[in-house]
Amino acid sequence: MWQQIELELPSMPRGFHLITEHIIRQCPEIKKYKVGLMHVFIKHTSASLTINENADPDVRHDLESYLHAITPEDAPYFKHMDEGSDDMPAHIKASLLGSSVTIPITHGALNLGLWQGIYLGEHRNVSHGRQLVITLNGE
Repeated sequence: MWQQIELELPSMPRGFHLITEHIIRQCPEIKKYKVGLMHVFIKHTSASLTINENADPDVRHDLESYLHAITPEDAPYFKHMDEGSDDMPAHIKASLLGSSVTIPITHGALNLGLWQGIYLGEHRNVSHGRQLVITLNGE
């Protein structure tokens, strides 16, 4: 069985935001699957998705701090600055982390590890809502 759901995340400030519960609330269809996969794709080039620790908020802070350090704004070697000094750094961060994650579904629930959550990486200083495409496959 295949299903596809598109949903919009609310605007969030720059940084890393746990969105696992938001996705689960917006996709009650997950409960129908005995075994399967959920693929989450973000339709943007300046934001990313990743899976990481969901308990300690310092992880979110440290991820943002590290990525900002390796992709600084206003670097003299960036040419693509059409939408501001955070434009090219946001694209690089999105490429480093990726635009999708895939999670197993087991007995109607996401089969994440005890300390794992799905993160939105918002890499722009001023953001807008972000669109996700959720594809479910299984039985």
